[in-house]
Amino acid sequence: MVDRGNHKRIYRLMKEFGIQARIRKKRLVHGKREVCVVSKNYLNRGFQAARPNEKWVMDVTSLPFNKQLFYLSVIYDLYNNEVVSYKISQVNNLQLVFDTLEAACKKRPVKDTLLHSNQGVQYTSRAYHPALKTYGMKASMSRKGNCLDNACIESFFGHLKAE
Repeated sequence: MVDRGNHKRIYRLMKEFGIQARIRKKRLVHGKREVCVVSKNYLNRGFQAARPNEKWVMDVTSLPFNKQLFYLSVIYDLYNNEVVSYKISQVNNLQLVFDTLEAACKKRPVKDTLLHSNQGVQYTSRAYHPALKTYGMKASMSRKGNCLDNACIESFFGHLKAE
């Protein structure tokens, strides 16, 4: 049986031998912390659309290829489960999202389209929402940490990676 010892005796012995507990440092936050712009969840898991270009969902996923990581940004129409536009890049940044959005807006009429996304750093940036307003689109965002609110695009990525 292990003798647990009195805490006062352990403290005295630690002091006598110069033993101290090591205190862990707090984790540092890297990068700039920008003020987030979050939209309401207008989609609210209503994944059916009555007409084309009514409800779109957007997300970015990573794809490993030849020991490199590429990022795939996709806009997906919920009316007919069609990929409206996609872009691939070696960096996951706001420009990737803007390029995907611009390609989709060149192909189709987007006025009054609801564009749903998660609360990723690209979608909560201050530059993203004015870009949507210039196209006449309405932003919708999943609740923080809830992947079920964006399940249709997550399911698409799951099938894509399994194929």
